[in-house]
Amino acid sequence: MDTQGLRQEQRQRAAEIILHDDPDFRVPQWIAGADVGFEQQGTVTRAAIAILRYPSLELVEYQIARVATSLPYIPGLLSFREYPALMAAWAQLQHRPDLVLVDGQGVAHPRRLGVASHFGLLADVPTIGVAKSRLCGQFSPLENNTLQPLIDGDEPLGWVWRSKPRCNPLFISPGHRISMDSALVWVQNCMRGYRLPEPTRWADAIASNRPAFQRWLAIATKG
Repeated sequence: MDTQGLRQEQRQRAAEIILHDDPDFRVPQWIAGADVGFEQQGTVTRAAIAILRYPSLELVEYQIARVATSLPYIPGLLSFREYPALMAAWAQLQHRPDLVLVDGQGVAHPRRLGVASHFGLLADVPTIGVAKSRLCGQFSPLENNTLQPLIDGDEPLGWVWRSKPRCNPLFISPGHRISMDSALVWVQNCMRGYRLPEPTRWADAIASNRPAFQRWLAIATKG
């Protein structure tokens, strides 16, 4: 396994990341959420992508792809393990989203290429990383403040935001083709009272076949 070569590829791809909003970016019609997990003792990678209409945030489409896992778990190289299934699910979509929220890191990564950034480059779509835990960077204690910048030295990486009282914070970072400030704004625009924004909450529900998704399926099937 040429891990040194993969890390070098990360550095090269990270140099291609665009950290500003597309000049023609407007209010999106479709926002997607993406979630990746593993089945059969890690031998199968499963990706779920949920397409939501904006601003209603109603689920209109979902796709699930399962592919053979091609790389073992190696800290810092997770995106190489996850992106093949994401790209397979992306290829199945009927609605092309204007923005994708990915359950994982954007540029808040030691080499500035988390799965949201890697996928954003490959799919050529604006992406935001919405992670449940910190991979790198520092931040001041939240305490009475629900929002703090996530930084590495003098370099801003994103935001640490407690989206719901008494819940662990989210780690939000731009993935590709979106600015640091817009990444936070769009995650906040996608909240509906839960810890997670609706796009990634639905992607997780679909991937794990949670009751909310089962109810949606029952209604959709009747319709």
